[in-house]
Amino acid sequence: MELKGKRILVVGLGRSGAGAANLLSLLGADVTVTDKKRKEQLGGVLDGISPSVKMSLGDYPESLKGIDMVVVSPGIPLTIEPLRKARGMGIKIIGELELAYEAVSGLQPKAGGDVPQFLAITGTNGKSTTTTLLDLMLVRAGFHTVFGGNIGNALTEEIVKRAGGNGRLTRNEPLEADFIVAEVSSFQLESIERFKPKGAAILNITPDHLDRYRSSDEYGEAKARIFLNQERDDFLVLNADDEETMRIYRETSDRKRPNIPEVYFFSRKREVRGVYSDGERIICNLPEGQRGALRAEFIGTEEVRIKGVHNLENAMAASAMALLAGVQPGALVEVLREFPGLEHRMEFVRELDGVQYINDSKGTNVGAVVRSIEGFREPIVLIAGGRDKAGDFGPLRSLIRERVKTLVLIGEASGTMKTALGDLTKTVLAGDFTEAVLLARQNARRGDIVLLSPACASFDMFRDFEHRGKEFKRIVMGLS
Repeated sequence: MELKGKRILVVGLGRSGAGAANLLSLLGADVTVTDKKRKEQLGGVLDGISPSVKMSLGDYPESLKGIDMVVVSPGIPLTIEPLRKARGMGIKIIGELELAYEAVSGLQPKAGGDVPQFLAITGTNGKSTTTTLLDLMLVRAGFHTVFGGNIGNALTEEIVKRAGGNGRLTRNEPLEADFIVAEVSSFQLESIERFKPKGAAILNITPDHLDRYRSSDEYGEAKARIFLNQERDDFLVLNADDEETMRIYRETSDRKRPNIPEVYFFSRKREVRGVYSDGERIICNLPEGQRGALRAEFIGTEEVRIKGVHNLENAMAASAMALLAGVQPGALVEVLREFPGLEHRMEFVRELDGVQYINDSKGTNVGAVVRSIEGFREPIVLIAGGRDKAGDFGPLRSLIRERVKTLVLIGEASGTMKTALGDLTKTVLAGDFTEAVLLARQNARRGDIVLLSPACASFDMFRDFEHRGKEFKRIVMGLS
């Protein structure tokens, strides 16, 4: 894709939009960024944008005359008026992920090798932990990586940083990396065309973002686009224990051309072709093939530093991806023994009066909370609620009944959640977040867990899930 001299409009000015604008500018395009927010509402995001990029802020431009291509940020629905207008005019629309792929694919291969290969991970829950583990495993094995995506640092911006001090990225200059390690969301996958990762993984699919998708099936099909363009010399890693993932894979594969990728699995319930656990050990089972045979019991489950059934799945998924990318088991073992986990994802905050406080603010959907609760044997005081994403709280009912001694509800969804779950255990409504933590402490006894795992978005009370998690930790650390 030739971008030099093209007039390109970037829609949406978050991290992805800023990264896309800077990459396009570096490649010689004539770039304009647009956002419905005004300059004063966008804050520091504007500080890092190239001076050559033009701004159209406060509303979208009325005219798209002369625009050659539109690049849309993942948070922007493809149904908004400027994008409908662009489609009607025959203007090409791609996302930031597709732009990163096109930019890297068009580069000169590095000496004695290829252009960097994409390794992409999606799923409803566990993406950030799995992607981080995979990147650490590759780096420990001596590979050079570019790491980014939905995890918080835009791939396009990371590619710009790798352009070096000369501030140039051209087809005649290689990108000094072996792999692009990317966490990708359903929003990003909506707008791909040619994106074709060498290796891809789908961790799980549970209902989420139903305020954007018309159905759970539509959401799942967006996730399945990760292997849309893969071919037989590529590989795909799937969760054999997740029924929805397997159903979506089977149905999507039936509609695809017969040239599908090589498929491997991970499982904590049974032996599979890939990586599995027998309850005590994690076992690699790669049969003879183009990547060679490898069968090894490479680490005990108790040796994995991050705890919980969901993190065992994340560890196995990352291990399968790393092994298939050429990492030896020794590097995997070192990383799994050392990695402490990510902030706001089942993060241990402190123990006070014999009660453990756990920050799982990233648990923004029902499926995530199910996995979080499953990871504990101790009685739980659960803090949940926020902005409802049109999800179904029904799958939580049996776990709430069995394992949650007190349910503390916050935010806009508190009434809905009380109706759906309040008959199962002691349920209290908090007027604000500080009160929620204090109520949780009052109801917890020695040996209990106080778990923040909201099953909802944070935007009714906080900037984002990170803000919510930091506030939880600040309040908890202030308890005497």
